[in-house]
Amino acid sequence: MNPKFLISLLFLSWIWMSSLVPTQAQTHTFATFNIRWANPNDEGNLWKDRAPHVIHLIQFHKIGLFGTQETLVQQLKEINEGLGYLSIGVGRDDGKEKGEFSPIHYDPSLYTLEDSGTFWLSPTPNVPSKGWDAALNRICTWGRFKSSDGKRFYVFNIHYDHIGQEAREESSKLVAAQISAINQEKLPVIWMGDFNVTPENPAYQTIMNQSDWKDARLISEIPSYGPAGTFTGFDWEKMPDGIIDHIFVNGKVKVIRHGILTDNYGKKYPSDHFPVLVEVSF
Repeated sequence: MNPKFLISLLFLSWIWMSSLVPTQAQTHTFATFNIRWANPNDEGNLWKDRAPHVIHLIQFHKIGLFGTQETLVQQLKEINEGLGYLSIGVGRDDGKEKGEFSPIHYDPSLYTLEDSGTFWLSPTPNVPSKGWDAALNRICTWGRFKSSDGKRFYVFNIHYDHIGQEAREESSKLVAAQISAINQEKLPVIWMGDFNVTPENPAYQTIMNQSDWKDARLISEIPSYGPAGTFTGFDWEKMPDGIIDHIFVNGKVKVIRHGILTDNYGKKYPSDHFPVLVEVSF
């Protein structure tokens, strides 16, 4: 047999065999992380000491997109500069830079931003405002992204009130309605944040009672990893026992793994909350 013909035949056979092997779908690592605002009274847990560990945690776990809460504008800038990421979001007090953000940070080499916005968790969501029995202004920042493999999806990042129960329940209704209104393309959605409620709370149940929403923790292909709580209060001696930081999914989203990360340094935590990580495919 002609050697050149044999080589061509083997090459064509290799191409044919390769076509029979299913390609591995690209996966995406996302997280929600309440980083604790830069409170100058947090003696022993000051932001200047915690900041490098927040950044290194994101780098080590290769988190390509994540939402943070309690984020002041200087913290936002430090995180983005340390990671080389971009972000979207506004301050909750004036819709610009005043007060805490609930931003979405993303790696621009992995994700392209197509659209974004912020609304307030109140009966007047289009203007800076406090809703129902909430103690503070609360917001939701959202973005529509396109990944490097062409997948398009939405991310909504929230921080519910820590006092008002009515506000938390109404916030769940409002955000769900806003997502339906914004997501006209019926794309996959990630809804994440510090909900300030555990799963038995009606504000959580309001979401779970809708058939199209799933808690990523409960549908992960690999059983959820980590402790049974997410709020640490910086207390090294006590493991938290209530999950108040959640990631919900809607649409064609496969949750491969879910974990509550307990990374620490010298018996100190990077924040008073544990970050919650998911790996998903669309």
